[in-house]
Amino acid sequence: MESNWLGESELARFKSVGKNVLVSSKASLIGIEKISLGNDVRIDDFCTLNAANGFIEIGSNVHIGGYCYLGGGGGIIMEDFSGISQGVRVYSASDDYSGKYMTNPTVPAEFTGVQSGTVTLEKHAIVGSNSVILPRVKIKEGTAIGAMSLIRKSCRPWSVYFGSPAQRIGPRDKGLLELEKMYKQ
Repeated sequence: MESNWLGESELARFKSVGKNVLVSSKASLIGIEKISLGNDVRIDDFCTLNAANGFIEIGSNVHIGGYCYLGGGGGIIMEDFSGISQGVRVYSASDDYSGKYMTNPTVPAEFTGVQSGTVTLEKHAIVGSNSVILPRVKIKEGTAIGAMSLIRKSCRPWSVYFGSPAQRIGPRDKGLLELEKMYKQ
């Protein structure tokens, strides 16, 4: 029976890799030498992590649900205990759709207006299924993004956001910080 997870030799190709890491053998990993993984990380089936022209840094206790896309051209940082649900797309670089520039990777850079910048999911940030995160966004500590949201701007800490474009709908409880303390004991 074939393993569903990458083996030790395949994991050794990452820039760095912690302990207890599970990466699906069905994931597409582009620029694997520019991807760092902390401890207790799980990346599910059919995810694409593309760090060919940038970087992706994933902290500890991070889960990336199936069918996600992480485009690390401008850099992606996922801090400890952050996570993204199925089908989330994270773009740290994106074409300018205004019509002032040409678009797509087949056109030389001098004719495009690619916007790029690091996307950061701070500690305990979570993103619901099928959401899209655009370049230069910080999802601050403890923030929760509802499913099918479009995140164009950075979010306040310990808040709940939802919609397209995402709007703050209220605070998020900090009770999970006590659970983190118990977990780390």
